[in-house]
Amino acid sequence: MIIALSSFLVASQEFIPTSETASFGTGEQLDYKVSFGFFHVGKAITKIDSKVYTINSRPCYKIDAWGETSDWISWVTRVKDNWGGYLDTTSLIPQVGYRKIEEGDARKNEYTTYDHSRHKAEVKVMNKVTGVYDNPKYYDIPKNGRDLVSGFMYLRVIDFTKVSIGDTVTMQGFYEDTAYKLMIVYQGKDNVKTKIGKIPCYKLLPLMPDNKLFDGENAITVWLSADDNKIPVKIQAKMFIGHTGLELTSFKGLRNQLKIVP
Repeated sequence: MIIALSSFLVASQEFIPTSETASFGTGEQLDYKVSFGFFHVGKAITKIDSKVYTINSRPCYKIDAWGETSDWISWVTRVKDNWGGYLDTTSLIPQVGYRKIEEGDARKNEYTTYDHSRHKAEVKVMNKVTGVYDNPKYYDIPKNGRDLVSGFMYLRVIDFTKVSIGDTVTMQGFYEDTAYKLMIVYQGKDNVKTKIGKIPCYKLLPLMPDNKLFDGENAITVWLSADDNKIPVKIQAKMFIGHTGLELTSFKGLRNQLKIVP
């Protein structure tokens, strides 16, 4: 339900933040409506905790994203997901990530700890019967590898004024048990109409690998606000079972004023 997107390498060189980003900070909250076809089927929220935490001796943002179905559709299928983690405030790489998934009868509770000095991830999954985490598994991760939540935030520190229309940018990441590379095409600027108003945005097209969920390489389109915040304003996805999307409905705690045009 939550479509989380990831980070970039620009002109084949990774952009590494060297100080606290000016795009976001503690206390930010973004609210979205979730649609399936023409129907409003749920809501999603992303939130940066009001405190900075120390994880693995590093100062970190605590970031959570929640998604759940509306009451009217829950009798058909119920979704209640929480994706979250602790993101280094300087390098914007994850120190800890977690997923708590409830989708119909499916359940998954996963906790991942990252060791970037050794390029390793420790992944623990909770046993559905005992309620205790099973023995961890260890996986190789790429240098500065990012999970979905940290990749989602890393989008917001890319300087798109230095990217030309049609340029492809790439990310290195890790999800569940697999290291991956995601190619994304920058498609220029676009004005997006929302409940809040008309927001100038950067338009991005991730090139999806073959999968069982999304319909084709160009299945997902993302619009980020073309201002100092670079917040996700709209996401559309073509799935094999239909079209779904998220659209910004409200916000609070932005570090910069959101740009809205007539």
